Order: sequence, then structure tokens, then C-alpha cells
Amino acid sequence: MNTKQKWVFPLLALLTAVLLTACGSQEPAGEDAPEDTFETVELTVWGAEEDQELLQELCGSFQAHYAGQASFRITCQPQSESTCKDAMLGDLENGADVFTFADDQLSALAAAGVLDPLPAPEAVRSANLSTAVEAASVEGTLYAYPLTADNGYFLYYNKAYFSEADIQSLERMLEIAAEQGRLVSMDWSSAWYVYAFFGNTGLTVGLNDDGLTNYCTWNSTDNPIRGVDVAQSMLSVAASPGFSNRTDTAFLSGVQDGSIIAGVSGVWNAVAVEQAWGENTGAAKLPAYTCRGQQVQMASFSGCKLIGVNAYSEHPEWAARLAEWLTSQDSQTRRFQLRGQGPSNVNAANSPEVQEAPAILALLAQSEFSQLQRVGGKFWDPVQAFASSMAEGNPSGTSLQEQLDRMVEGVTAR
Repeated sequence: MNTKQKWVFPLLALLTAVLLTACGSQEPAGEDAPEDTFETVELTVWGAEEDQELLQELCGSFQAHYAGQASFRITCQPQSESTCKDAMLGDLENGADVFTFADDQLSALAAAGVLDPLPAPEAVRSANLSTAVEAASVEGTLYAYPLTADNGYFLYYNKAYFSEADIQSLERMLEIAAEQGRLVSMDWSSAWYVYAFFGNTGLTVGLNDDGLTNYCTWNSTDNPIRGVDVAQSMLSVAASPGFSNRTDTAFLSGVQDGSIIAGVSGVWNAVAVEQAWGENTGAAKLPAYTCRGQQVQMASFSGCKLIGVNAYSEHPEWAARLAEWLTSQDSQTRRFQLRGQGPSNVNAANSPEVQEAPAILALLAQSEFSQLQRVGGKFWDPVQAFASSMAEGNPSGTSLQEQLDRMVEGVTAR
């Protein structure tokens, strides 16, 4: 062995030992590691415009909780819950990672592959009310995280003008409002609310077995209460000087300026209504209305708000964690405190503060007369067109039966 070999072998051995020691002593990046060593997780969250402040707060607490595990860039963007499906299906790969939507859109989102079955369904089932779990499922498989169990409507009224006896009858309420130079409002530009007149008459609407098209008997001529009877009742309501057909936003404006003393809306307006009316704030089930000489209890659609995780998300595990965080007991409790929305989480829903809330109690009272909203996309426009004609007093003079037939033809179109 020459002199060079004598020096090379010991040197190689030393270098090998140093390298092995260095590799063996490396620790994974933890909470004290520099942030630039973390995985960068970019997530987009869609939610209602009025929820943006709450979403920012909850996403902030999520980032703080998981700060030692990733570098987050979470962007919250306003997106209507009622049209979320259309926005998602318009551009799946660029849609939000986490998004809030109304439960009637679930089947279409799942069928389109936007939603995958939840990875841990049993935990979600055990934590939430059974009605909310049902609303978040397709044929027994959970596809979304329940967020609220309150997506329905009821009656807000100002106790300074109405007694508990008065609010049992829509006609009596309209009479009082007219006497006071005030208004009772309802949104007939939304087919969602118009269901209130048809729902407890024996006239039916719903999804066919294909999950896409509708059946509808609202134009029936041989039911004990016929379609024309309901239409005539709507015309009578619209003709009252105490009635105002206005959107939900306009309802709230009227509450705040004093022109509206009662109206049909939901829990999302509970905080604002209470701020306007204070101790005079009242909430109850919907009243009855007169139809073919009898009192018919007004019905309602019911449902839940859900949070979905985009199956095309680049960070599906983190998106799922965020969805779980936004729908947790603590987050739903915070949502109730800030927005007055009813939790789907069992523990949050059973808390004393939720159980004593007037809006939640009114929703529960109305639930006896509600139906889970399950209609296809062709329901909305024909019903809106019909109701708008009724709200305007049937300006065209077209027979009510003809208008009902046209509406049902549109609703049931294939």
C-alpha cells in the first residue's frame, strides 16, 4: 500500500461517519422551525357575503391552531349559497376548495363529481342532528359537512302592533297593518317563499325518481282546494293596502325604517331585526290564510346549509380539516352568536342560549308544517313568473287556470 492509500481510506471513513451522524440527527420541522420550511397550503373559501367577517375570524383561528404544521394562505370570497352549484360546475378546477351551499344542491354536486364521500362519516353523523345528516347525504352516503339546521322561514312581527291572537291570521295582520299605515311583507319574487301558499293544501310538488325533473299538481281542478283557489287567495292578499311584496333585503330595510311591522324571513335576519325592534321583537310560526272559505296553515320549505370540499382541491386533506373546523361545535356556536343561525351540531343546538332564542323557537314551531326542499332546477322560474303576476294583481287578465297550467308545464318540463 502506498502512502496516498494510507491517507485516503481513513479520510473516507471519517467523512462517511460524519455524514451518517448528520443524517441520523436531523429532526422534522416542528413548531419552532422556520416558516419557509413548511408546506405552503393555499385554500379558497366561498361563503355568503354577510358571513365574510365570521369566515375571516374562523379561518384565522384555524391558521393559528395549525400554525406549526403548514404555511397557510386562505382566501375568503363571497358567493351566494343559493347559486354556489352553478358557480362550481362552471369551472370545477378553479372553484373554491371549501364552499357553503344550500342542501338542495347536494345531489347535483355529488353526481358531477364535485364532492366525494366524507372520509370519516361516523364522526359527522354522531355530532350532528339526524335531519342535518339526512340533508347532507345521498342515498345514505355523506357528501358534505352539516353547518346549520335552520334554512327555513317563519314570521317576524312587532309586538307593539300585534297580539299572539292577531298573528294566527294573515288577513287580520294585513288589516292591522293597513289601519296603522304600515306593511306586512313577503317575497313573491322567490318561489322558495311562494311554496307557503300551496304546501298544506293537498296540492303537491317534488322530485321524480330521476332526481332531476319535477312532478307538480298545483294546477289541479279536482282537489278539495284547487289551484285557482290558491291563486285567488294570493290576489286577495296582494290587493290589501297592508301587504308589500318585497325581497328579503328590502324587508330588513323596512324593519329598520319602521314601514314594515311584520314579515316572512329566516334566522339570518334575527340579529338585525332584534336590533331594530328591541324588546318588541316577536317570532312565530307562519299564520293561516283564507282559501276557499277555510283557514289554511301556511307551509314552508326547510333545509340546511352545508359545507363541501372540492374533489379537485390541490390540498384535499387540509381542505377537509378546514371544513371540519368551520362546522365544529365551537364554530357553530360562534356562528349563532354573531349571525343568529341555528346549529346542526347536537351539543351546540342543545345549549341554553340556542334553545331560548325566539327565532329558533319559531323555526321549530314552523317545522311541523314544513317540507325538506327537494325540487329540480326547473321549479324556480315558472313559479316566480306566476307569483309575480299575482303580486301585480294579474295585470294581463289571463285566466288563473291558464296561468297555473303554464306554470306547471314549466315546472315539470323534461
